[in-house]
Amino acid sequence: MVTPVVEILVFFFLSAAGFLAGFVDSVVGGGGLISVPALLLCGVSPSVVLGTNKLAGTMATLTSTISFAASDKVNFSLIKYLFPFSLLGATLGAHMVKYIPSQILKPLIIVLLICVSIYTLRKKDWGSISTYAGRNKKNIWLGAAVAAGLGFYDGFFGPGTGSFLIFAFLQFGFDFVVAAGNAKVLNFASNIASLATFILMGAVNYSYGITMGITMVIGALLGSRLAITKGTAFVRLMFIAITLLLVSKQVWDLLH
Repeated sequence: MVTPVVEILVFFFLSAAGFLAGFVDSVVGGGGLISVPALLLCGVSPSVVLGTNKLAGTMATLTSTISFAASDKVNFSLIKYLFPFSLLGATLGAHMVKYIPSQILKPLIIVLLICVSIYTLRKKDWGSISTYAGRNKKNIWLGAAVAAGLGFYDGFFGPGTGSFLIFAFLQFGFDFVVAAGNAKVLNFASNIASLATFILMGAVNYSYGITMGITMVIGALLGSRLAITKGTAFVRLMFIAITLLLVSKQVWDLLH
């Protein structure tokens, strides 16, 4: 039987982990590196951890989306076309979890994350200024394919989605801050779809998810504001650091 003292300690632990995860996730994604292990340490069953994390993450991602949008760091003229594709892709991905083991993706994801890290490190001025030329049919359809594909990946597996989305928007010519803002909107879409699926499966611990989600929102507010005020250099540094951490985490999981 869990005592009230233990429950209070769990509450404070999840609150602290949620704040840190929300801060990191609001800038470049990767908050799951903190929140998922925290939930496991608190005794949440593995089958419920992902759904609980999605509940908290959706709350934080909505906050980041609003913060970036309010500061005019989201290109809605393009994103409005991509949002439905991210939603659809994540819905399909979440349903595929029941039929295909997500572990088969780990070696591929490690390779892709390493490539993203090396590419970003080599191009030192990449993303410092925007070279985006405006919306056209090519970037709408290419963006739709990226949104659907990464939405599917986020619903099916998930680690590194934020990094991949930012990388994709940098390829479109956006600077790091707007790329992060665009990524948050699409990540919010995929989170909604995934969360709905987990709720239907009964795989969400609401008390832990909401507890963590509240402090994730606070962390997301601080992180997104810092990203907007500090600019591209700060976001680039965070992007590289989190991507390298994701590589390390995936290698560790694969070897163990």
